[in-house]
Amino acid sequence: MNELLKLILEGENLSTGQMSEILGMDKAEVEAELEKLKAEKILLGWRPVLHPNVDAGDRVRALIEVKISPEREGGFDRMGERISRFDEVETCYLMSGGYDLLCVVKGTNLHDVAAFVSEKLATIEGVLSTVTHFLLRAYKEQGYYLGGERGDPDKPAISP
Repeated sequence: MNELLKLILEGENLSTGQMSEILGMDKAEVEAELEKLKAEKILLGWRPVLHPNVDAGDRVRALIEVKISPEREGGFDRMGERISRFDEVETCYLMSGGYDLLCVVKGTNLHDVAAFVSEKLATIEGVLSTVTHFLLRAYKEQGYYLGGERGDPDKPAISP
């Protein structure tokens, strides 16, 4: 991976000194506020948004729909927390509708993701079924449009 990208991914955008200048606060106040936000688990971290076509390590992502059987004491929460602990799972949501959990899973190739689903995820007691959707192309990532520079981005495309 590009060393600059690695530094950006592992680092933070602004120093506390830069934040204090922008906000007109003392550096110590900014540091204290950041620590408070982290302690209260409001600020979990920050990361830059990279174009999905850039090789940043893991190259394959998939959405996994998971149907689970709720537990007597823990409902869906214990199972969601357990599944979230896997390194392959980037994101995990409790959902309404046709399935219970939606997981975003990463891997170096299709076989890695398939192996995770069949060997780790589907074998957990209480997992009733899984459906895997591999991400093929991104058009927008975390609010950033990824398409080409055709026409006015504020107007929808119109067929001739």
